[in-house]
Amino acid sequence: MQLKPISQSFSVAYTYKLHFTRQLFAKENPLIHSLIKESGGQTPVKFIVVIDEGVHTHHPELRDQIAEYAREFAENIALKDIILVPGGENSKNTDQWVHKILDSINKNKICRHSFVLVIGGGAVIDMAGYSATIAHRGVRLIRIPTTVLSQNDAAVGVKNGINEFDKKNFIGTFNPPYAIVNDVEFLSTLEDRDWRAGIAEAIKVALLKDADFFSWIEAHVEALSTRDENAIQQLIYNCADLHMRHIAQGGDPFELGSSRPLDFGHWSAHKLEQMTKYAIRHGEAVAMGIALDVVYAERLGILSVGDSRRVIDLFTQLGFDLNLPIKTQEEIPVLLEGIQEFREHLGGKLTITLISEIGKACDVHEIDTDEMIQAINRQRGEDNQSVA
Repeated sequence: MQLKPISQSFSVAYTYKLHFTRQLFAKENPLIHSLIKESGGQTPVKFIVVIDEGVHTHHPELRDQIAEYAREFAENIALKDIILVPGGENSKNTDQWVHKILDSINKNKICRHSFVLVIGGGAVIDMAGYSATIAHRGVRLIRIPTTVLSQNDAAVGVKNGINEFDKKNFIGTFNPPYAIVNDVEFLSTLEDRDWRAGIAEAIKVALLKDADFFSWIEAHVEALSTRDENAIQQLIYNCADLHMRHIAQGGDPFELGSSRPLDFGHWSAHKLEQMTKYAIRHGEAVAMGIALDVVYAERLGILSVGDSRRVIDLFTQLGFDLNLPIKTQEEIPVLLEGIQEFREHLGGKLTITLISEIGKACDVHEIDTDEMIQAINRQRGEDNQSVA
């Protein structure tokens, strides 16, 4: 007897919102209470909170505020645990903190109608999001990003993950959060370096999708550099809006294809982070990676000299160091390994996103190694340049 295949298809609609507020855990601010209460879980709805240690250092009152907030709304929400984890890539370079969160989920009987709230930068949000996704095949997650980069990019997507085998985000999931909440108050305590690093992702998405937004950033360099709150909020809003629209309308939100169109400059950025043992911030590496790919595109005639100059000038005016941390010629092949690692992450045909003009992305499916080496040498800095 020959049995025919049984065919089935279904679709699932995902909806989540990015909220903007300030003083999120002030008792007068009902946002978190409303999000949890209105989720449909049996009241009081249980939740645990994961906090980036760097955020805790700058906001030592935060734990008490959260506990007091939970007491204020105890009829509807029940705080079960607050967990501190290291900030930055240290939270992602081991599964230690994943297991700590899973242990809390288990001990506190956090179920799929409960919540994990994560407060921190992009790396901590990635790690905690992964932990929430794999517990019970998905505990509801509310992301509360605290850096420019996480508020405009890292926390607004559907990716979660940790690093393994010296590869960024080798282990991970796609799972949309229940909600994202940007509290502008967290940005006030950022180091200048972290403030600036987050702007790189906004420049990236502008280069790929919106020439007018790129021009807006050019016109607001001084305000962004002097940490004008209105300017940074507008930048974050525009960037997040473009990012979220791409996820919804780009046709491949879970990256089933071979292209990663929002990862312009990232093949080298991820490798540079790994090569420097994460001494450089992700946004700093992205700025270097974009500059490198812009120089490469210019050398191949894909991008005009004028547009290439505008990109380099904007990063420089904002204070980015675009010199690649490549000390010797022997390190260049190591950096170039990032191209194949980038392909292997998705499989299929190599697809690297470049730009043909400001605001217009284009994909290439092969890299001229000799030309890329020339571009790398050009970007190694004056002390190390071997090619003008």
